[in-house]
Amino acid sequence: MMGEPGTKEPLSLEELEAAAGLRTGRKHVLSILVENKSGVLTRIAGLFARRGFNIDTLTVGPTDDEQISRVTLTVDGAAHPIDQVTKQLHKLINVLKIRDLEPEEMVARELALFKLSADSETRAQILHYAEIFRGKVVDVDKRSVTVEVTGTDDKIEAFERMVRPFGLIEMVRTGEIAVSRGRGAT
Repeated sequence: MMGEPGTKEPLSLEELEAAAGLRTGRKHVLSILVENKSGVLTRIAGLFARRGFNIDTLTVGPTDDEQISRVTLTVDGAAHPIDQVTKQLHKLINVLKIRDLEPEEMVARELALFKLSADSETRAQILHYAEIFRGKVVDVDKRSVTVEVTGTDDKIEAFERMVRPFGLIEMVRTGEIAVSRGRGAT
C-alpha cells in the first residue's frame, strides 16, 4: 500500500526515463572555443557522432582573436548524458574552453530566411506578419517575398507556423549562437 513505511509509490514514465538517462529535460547549448586550425570541426563532430548524439544546430565563426573560433553546438540532452562527451572534448588538442550554457545565463539567437509565395492578395498579410515578428523583407518579386527573422528558436518556429499556409517555397536557418549574460566572457 502507498504511504506505508518502506514502500514507494510507482515511478511515472518521465521519472523512469530520467532515471535511465534517457531525458535530462533540456537542450544543451555548448560554447566551445577552439584554435582556428583545419580539422578541428571534423574531430568535434566525429566525437559526438561516435557517442550517438545527433547535433541539432552547429555554428562556427571567428572571435575577436583571429587564431580562435567559437563553435556553438546544440544537442538534445534527452538522448544521452552530456558530461561524458564534454570530458572527451576537453581532451581534444585544439579545444581551449567549453561551456554548457544554462538557459537562464545566456542570450541565444538564430537567423532564418523564409521565401514565401506571394501574390497581390497575400503580400499585404505576409508583410503584416513580418512586421509583427520584427522581420525584415530582404527580397521581393512578382510571385514571392523573402523575409529575414532573427530571434529565439520559439520565435522562428512561431513565424514559420504563421506563414506556412501562404506557401513556403524555401526556408534556411543558421542554427543558434549564444553568449553568456553579464560581464563575464563566454
